[in-house]
Amino acid sequence: MDNNFQNQGWEQPSSPQQPQPPQQPQAAAPFPPQPPQGQPVYGAPGMPQYVQAPVVAQPKKSHGWIVALVCIIAAFLLMAIGMWSCTSIANTSVSMLNPLDGMSSSLYDSDVDYLSEDAIAVINIDGSIAYDGSTCSPEGLKEQLDIASENRHIKGVVLRVDSGGGTATAGEEMAAYVREFDKPIVVSSASMNASAAYEISSQADYIFTAKTSAIGAIGTALQLTDMSGLMDKLGISIDTITSSENKDSSYGYRPLTEEEREYYQSMVNQINETFIDTVAQGRDMSVEEVRELATGMTFTGMEAVENGLADEIGLREDALDKAAELAGISTYTVVELTSYDYDFSSLLGMI
Repeated sequence: MDNNFQNQGWEQPSSPQQPQPPQQPQAAAPFPPQPPQGQPVYGAPGMPQYVQAPVVAQPKKSHGWIVALVCIIAAFLLMAIGMWSCTSIANTSVSMLNPLDGMSSSLYDSDVDYLSEDAIAVINIDGSIAYDGSTCSPEGLKEQLDIASENRHIKGVVLRVDSGGGTATAGEEMAAYVREFDKPIVVSSASMNASAAYEISSQADYIFTAKTSAIGAIGTALQLTDMSGLMDKLGISIDTITSSENKDSSYGYRPLTEEEREYYQSMVNQINETFIDTVAQGRDMSVEEVRELATGMTFTGMEAVENGLADEIGLREDALDKAAELAGISTYTVVELTSYDYDFSSLLGMI
């Protein structure tokens, strides 16, 4: 027996084994156990074989509703924090850039009281001229011009314009605010400065344009759609009860009468004359000079400089330097004034 232990790599026990308690009789099990059909078997030859127990998949409990609830709560918390921060810190975004050291930072202050040195403010007019509360509207532009006017460190303003125009009345009001502004104001034209946007720009002290900017488009248009032919083909008939025979002239359900066409043409001509007079006043040109340019078409920046609608080819930085020059300062900080909209889409954008 000793040799058998050594041959198999086992050491002989140093002391005799203690007697073991008698084993309880157990039911004999078949040896080797027979695996179920198709089940893998583990073990070495001549040794007991063990069959892998079949794994029963337990149904997983779905916790998706918990995740969704947490996401919804987090979204509402973020919206609440965003709304609180907007109302508690500022309604004006101020982005500072020092032209001397190239360092930049962003601050928020409704009164921009942090300024301690001379500054030029930039107001972006980017989009359709309308009544939407942004800087493309009379209310939004006036709000930012008032901030620039009341702050003693802001010495001038640059209007960065990229707009194809919009509502005539909004353009008229905004042009008046620019004309009445009490500090130097310079326009920097981007890709487009046309129609009502140009009417606003014409009231500035100086206009820069790129060579390829589309600028001008002095003119007025009133669009009325006549759907009567299509409705006849579709067999649609509309009866309109009006207080006067011309009340439904702009509804598009019937063609205009000659009298109505003349009336609308007269209205367009009056509005266009107001446009021409405004440009002539702002650009120090005669009404006839402007009327010759009032073709409704845009000019390139190069043509606009030649015909007097713009002053010089230049970039945004040139406009900033010109505003500083007109204000009589040599070094300055740049602050960007932007209106905030407190609507739901803005809060989602913040999130």
